[in-house]
Amino acid sequence: MRHSIKFKMIGITTVLLLSSILICWGVNKWFLEEYYRNYKVKNSGEVEEQVEELLDKYQTYNEDYDRYYCNSKEAEEKFNTEMGQLEANNGVSIYILNYSLPNLGPSLYWPNYNTAQANRVIMSALRFFSYVSDPQWNVHMKEGKMDDPKKGDKPEKRFERLKDTDTYTIAKVFDMANQTYYIDLMGNLKGNNFIYIRTNFEGVRESARISNQFLGYVGFFIILVGSIVMYFVSRKFTRPIYELSNIAHRMSMLDFSVKYEDTSKDEIGALGNSINVLSNQLEVTISDLKRANNELQRDIKNKIEIDEMRKEFLSNVTHELKTPIALIQGYAEGLKDNISEDQESREFYCEVIIDEANKMNTMVKKLLTLNQIESSNNMIEFDHFDIVEVVRSVVNSYAILAEERGVTIQFEEQPPLYVWADEYMIEEVITNYISNAFNHVKEPNQIEIRIERRGEEARVSVFNTGNPIPEQALPHIWTKFYKVDKARTREYGGNGIGLSIVKAIMNAHNKSCGGYNRENGVEFWFDIDTKN
Repeated sequence: MRHSIKFKMIGITTVLLLSSILICWGVNKWFLEEYYRNYKVKNSGEVEEQVEELLDKYQTYNEDYDRYYCNSKEAEEKFNTEMGQLEANNGVSIYILNYSLPNLGPSLYWPNYNTAQANRVIMSALRFFSYVSDPQWNVHMKEGKMDDPKKGDKPEKRFERLKDTDTYTIAKVFDMANQTYYIDLMGNLKGNNFIYIRTNFEGVRESARISNQFLGYVGFFIILVGSIVMYFVSRKFTRPIYELSNIAHRMSMLDFSVKYEDTSKDEIGALGNSINVLSNQLEVTISDLKRANNELQRDIKNKIEIDEMRKEFLSNVTHELKTPIALIQGYAEGLKDNISEDQESREFYCEVIIDEANKMNTMVKKLLTLNQIESSNNMIEFDHFDIVEVVRSVVNSYAILAEERGVTIQFEEQPPLYVWADEYMIEEVITNYISNAFNHVKEPNQIEIRIERRGEEARVSVFNTGNPIPEQALPHIWTKFYKVDKARTREYGGNGIGLSIVKAIMNAHNKSCGGYNRENGVEFWFDIDTKN
């Protein structure tokens, strides 16, 4: 799992946090002091300007005494208050020096410190003034270096001029008495008055050290907390990725039932929606492919069956034609060779030839009829006719044959029943059923024909007494040239095509037909439309 996105996100977050903290630490260490110094330089200049504004606002300069005086006690109090606030708000110490009494030396005009404090301030100011006013101050700069233990014995300048203007000078100064650095400003006021502003600079180093130390502790805590938080946050992002991976895996196994359920609008949600669309499209496509493959398999099977049927058909036709042709050839050769000279024998030979030729003619006609129906070359022509009348007509045509064979045909009289079908083809079906019944009827030699109305259809059925059809043979009786009893079929001149023609005609009408065994015989039926 070392290549997991979750651990990559945690690693990247940790590196970014650590880099940010190290950059902050480096900036504090190398640039904070300089920034603080520049800030204090700017701030000291602003404080100097504000002091001059306060002097102009609350005090009046007396040229005779070269001093500033407040006009009232109230003005003095306001001046003192605002000066104190100015010092506190800017973290500086403000001193106003006066040299109006040269013989006595400089005096501290603001604030009113005790003598010892005033002397220290005056000495610092004089030292600063000497550095600034001495033309050889650069020499002081070069010679006035010292080792500062706080900087790792790195030599530091005791005085470093930072900014010069027409009214004041700002410098970084090392105070030997306090052993610390200051940002000092010395500026001119009216007459022999000077302003001296001191800002402690050493504190920034300590602040930077404490800041870096604190930054290290905070950074460690932030990295620890950030890594933990990123662990749980990354799980929120990786969970749907794992889910999408599982969905993709199941799709590869052709399981399209699982879907991505999250409805978020972000990139992962869009990816999940695309996965769902892809799943649906693949399911439809594979379903179509399976359907096409199934149809192809069925077509291949049908082709194989057609080839087998063609071979069987050729074999059956050859077999069916072989016997009559052989008989015709044999009897014709006998007539040619005058095997029998009496008239009666010659007539018998001729009758056999004619009878066999008629059988071949009948079989060929039936095959042509069957081929026309199956190939749809003979289109169905729907007529509105009375089915009762058609059945009666066919029954009447078999009346003489029934009387000769002692067969009873039962067909009850009933009112006309009009149907929609091809009258010629339906008559062919009825004829085949009745002919088939005559060929297989046995004691008590009864044929029963019924017409029943069933909703929007009429069912015509033909029953004959006799032997039942073996159950295993029932599905095959509609196949061309199929014969249940070949010896009996040959006896009455059948060729196994009649029921195939019936099936083809009913298929052309999109109607059903069938046959089944009854207790004492066999019944065949077909349905036909009565609805206009």
